Amino acid sequence: MRSVQDHLAAVLAAVGPVAPLDVVLHDASGCILAADLVAPRDVPALTVAARDGYAVAAHDTVDALRSIPVAHDVRPGAGGPLRLVPGQAVRVASGAPLPLGADAVVPLEETDRGAAHVALQRPAVAGQFVRPAASDVRAGEVVVEAGTRLGARQLALAAALGRSRLRVHPHPRVVLLSVGDELVEPGTNAEQGAVFEANGHALEAAVRDADATPVRVAVLPDDRGGLREALEDQLVRADLIVTTGGLSELAHDTVKDVLAPLGSVRLDQVAMTPGQRHGFGVVGAELGDRAVPIFALQGHPVAAQVSFEVFVRPALRAMAGHTELYRPSVAAETTQGWTSPAALRQFVPAMVLGSPEEGYRATPLGDPNAPTVNALAHANALAVVGEQDRSVHPGQVVHCLVLEG
Repeated sequence: MRSVQDHLAAVLAAVGPVAPLDVVLHDASGCILAADLVAPRDVPALTVAARDGYAVAAHDTVDALRSIPVAHDVRPGAGGPLRLVPGQAVRVASGAPLPLGADAVVPLEETDRGAAHVALQRPAVAGQFVRPAASDVRAGEVVVEAGTRLGARQLALAAALGRSRLRVHPHPRVVLLSVGDELVEPGTNAEQGAVFEANGHALEAAVRDADATPVRVAVLPDDRGGLREALEDQLVRADLIVTTGGLSELAHDTVKDVLAPLGSVRLDQVAMTPGQRHGFGVVGAELGDRAVPIFALQGHPVAAQVSFEVFVRPALRAMAGHTELYRPSVAAETTQGWTSPAALRQFVPAMVLGSPEEGYRATPLGDPNAPTVNALAHANALAVVGEQDRSVHPGQVVHCLVLEG
């Protein structure tokens, strides 16, 4: 039996960041920057007004009540700066270039708003309401480092620098295949014995949450030819493939038979519960295509989702270029006890409450030894019990993998 650590190490050793691409800003949202963003120009390029008002030389406003002639109006995008005539003012809009010779802007509300002449309420102070050239960014400065996840603020900065494209690690494309004769789509008429397909819907959302792009394929029956054809068809568009179901030792479950000749996929018993049986490897090279990592997860929705959190999510984070691969974890005191199977790492849906100052408390949801979809749906964490523990006592501290804020 393979340990959780060994299986995770094998997974992370087999995956790496998706090759960088130059993409337009719209497509860069949520991606990891693959190369430092260096400012090609100063921002602002010229000294500009920070408020609507009047550009003046501060020393000309000592006599604040004296009316000052207004020589011109300047708006943003007006070209190069004018030259201020001593003793005069220029009406400027916020963001407009400051006239040469001016060193202050008097806001409109501190004047009588005159058109030909303007009276000030008080003398101006040199530098007030002025944004000097390069006060935001200097040319040649690294403004966003490689490895940064690009959000609204970073994209605004790139656009302000005139960059229309960025080099990023794109979101990995994850193909999801649910396998099983018993599976039917929710919303359809289900015959007795049919099971509504939950894994594809759950993993589709989980893949998006991991900064990857899901491609969910229709439910596949337990048919070797159909599964192989679907895999071959999806290899061209996938950076990673996840199958669920079809891992039983019984003859009719087909995943192990189909994957074996397609690449280096291993099927292992991993020392964890739920979800002991796992498949992982690389497929595609034998078909003349590029090598694509593949996970074969259990059909049970709880086992599939726990396995995704433990193995697939860190792999996707690595492929997307993240340096932080894992969910946050907290140490929490259990509010009740339960038994744990020998030599297996147990993942228990739990509700964790508390704060760093007060400490955290974890309450298992449902039967820890038979976790349900309902329990997992209401959990905000997975309580992790080590392989060496046969039981958990009330008040015992366990580490909890935090699933949501």
